Amino acid sequence: MKRLSGKKIAEEILSELRPEIEKLILNNIIPTLAVVLVGDDPASAVYVGHKKTACKSLGIRSLEFILPANTTQEDLENIIIELNEDSTVHGILCQFPLPKHLNEASIIDLINPKKDVDCFHPYNLGRLASDNPTFMPVTPYGIFQILKRSGVDPRGKHVVIIGRGTTVGRPLSIMMSLKGWDSTVTLCHSHTKEIRTICRSADILVGAIGRPKFITRDFLKQGVTVIDVGINKVVDTNHPKGGHLVGDVDYKNISDIASAATPVPGGVGPVTISILMFNCINAARIASGLPVLDM
Repeated sequence: MKRLSGKKIAEEILSELRPEIEKLILNNIIPTLAVVLVGDDPASAVYVGHKKTACKSLGIRSLEFILPANTTQEDLENIIIELNEDSTVHGILCQFPLPKHLNEASIIDLINPKKDVDCFHPYNLGRLASDNPTFMPVTPYGIFQILKRSGVDPRGKHVVIIGRGTTVGRPLSIMMSLKGWDSTVTLCHSHTKEIRTICRSADILVGAIGRPKFITRDFLKQGVTVIDVGINKVVDTNHPKGGHLVGDVDYKNISDIASAATPVPGGVGPVTISILMFNCINAARIASGLPVLDM
């Protein structure tokens, strides 16, 4: 089974973006990303740290707003409004999940669609569905880049996605079915009947449900390509950190039936961050009246 290294692909993408940022800076355009983090969720803090590192390596200006877990809806909304109105800020990212007392949907709706570099806003998802996207949803487009750069052509293939969330599953199902991508897509979820039978018809299988090692060899047909989006911490008393990360796929269990698969960690995650940088550059270009980049 071929290991699809997201780290390697992310490095390729970032190397392609550096000259584009240099061109913008020469024209006095400094791409700027504002990240808002509420609370002290360890996984979110790590992810924000990775984004900050990527910005620094590319020359993207990064602003951080670290708020306490008891932040009110009004205070958070006021920060988003200020960032919307700040012409020097091109991209706004509010790290999810938020503490339970905060309304995530309201925050997503409040972000200026032209600064919505996560591509969560209904306007941007609507543009994607109408085959005229402004931004690409970061994880789905990262998955496409993994396939493309690994020599896996999705055109004419049956893509089965397990998980219908608005971050990955649903936008990915739309994206892969668009003209030019040309996949036949099946979107599975908790109420799907005969899910293993459906999955065994997949040429490309994507796991995005957040259930550790849920997908085993009996979900797969010989030669399938597997993309694992899940990031789950499993308690392990023998591990120095008290646990370790696993995906939605039992990676070792599928090694003799899948032709290729992404690992966890080191698979989809790094590529997702590189696509966020790509969207931030395009947000700066849109604000400056320049055409968006393709990739």
